[in-house]
Amino acid sequence: MPLRTPLYDCHLAAGARMVDFSGWEMPIHYGSQIEEHHAVRRDAGMFDVSHMCALDLTGADATPWLRRLLANDVAKLTQPGKALYSCLLDESAGVIDDLIVYFFTAEHFRIVVNAGTAGKDIAWMRKQLPGFKAELTQRRDGPDALAMIAVQGPDARARFWTAFPATRAASEPLAVFQAAGHDDWLIARTGYTGEDGFEITLPAGDAARVWQKLLDAGIKPCGLGARDTLRLEAGMNLYGQDMDESISPYEAGLKWTVDLKDTARDFIGKPALEGNNARPVRNQFAGLLLLDRGVLRAHQKVITAQGAGEITSGTFSPSLNQSIALARLPAGVAIGSEVEVEIRDRRLKARVVKPSFVRNGKNLI
Repeated sequence: MPLRTPLYDCHLAAGARMVDFSGWEMPIHYGSQIEEHHAVRRDAGMFDVSHMCALDLTGADATPWLRRLLANDVAKLTQPGKALYSCLLDESAGVIDDLIVYFFTAEHFRIVVNAGTAGKDIAWMRKQLPGFKAELTQRRDGPDALAMIAVQGPDARARFWTAFPATRAASEPLAVFQAAGHDDWLIARTGYTGEDGFEITLPAGDAARVWQKLLDAGIKPCGLGARDTLRLEAGMNLYGQDMDESISPYEAGLKWTVDLKDTARDFIGKPALEGNNARPVRNQFAGLLLLDRGVLRAHQKVITAQGAGEITSGTFSPSLNQSIALARLPAGVAIGSEVEVEIRDRRLKARVVKPSFVRNGKNLI
């Protein structure tokens, strides 16, 4: 039986079309995916992201454990509420998951992992705990369960403050990728759309009331369909499509998340990324802009002068009115060059671009 978030009844009341997503019954749209997409790019939309899994990490060794666990380095986090994006790697530098870590103190962090990978992530993390004085607590289920609502768009913060004016003092000073507490809420200036806004983590029992107040403030409910087109336009990876355990961060366009500044720090997967035994980097991550008529989709073959590549995510971009994709291409394919994509029995022309198409309402192509 599919799992349900605390907002399930709210979605049904709003006329959502529900689908199975990683074992969760989630809204794909509430009538028009394109209207929801444009609402986020032009005004404000909100997403139920309670299927994501929050974990609280506490203990004297919380910091050294995370420095060992993650490719990015939490030692750079010194300001309470500051967030860090990182890959969780296995010994061969394959990506187990991508996640966000919030720093509260050196002995207290919050980790947010993807819905479909939560089980394997937690098992892997617990496997790494022996020898460290640290405890990991799952916050998606049980009496202390949390819900998560993402409010995104150029007007998202203003509309959120209209609904909840008492939160403004704590949340207005936040820089991007920073969070602050308000009573028992955590308000983070983060998101998965390429637009400004907040991700609010709150007690599950408060979720329906908060959702309704956000609706009353004029924030449009949006489903997974719009979330996918928005994140793809922004050039953001989706785990299971653009990366997985067979891919290293270097071939997923995520080299910037691997912190090697402290050469003495030994993290899981490091030997497979650096040194004589490092795995070869044969591919690069790039964007594609379709020049012919058609729609780019995952797993379509890309033909280049350097060899064959593959689309990892593709869609029709509502913001650009053109088909776009993220792709893994052979190393050496130049930005700006033309390639061909096999779609059924045709070869269509596409241009290679940097893998970010639209952010903050602006066309980056």
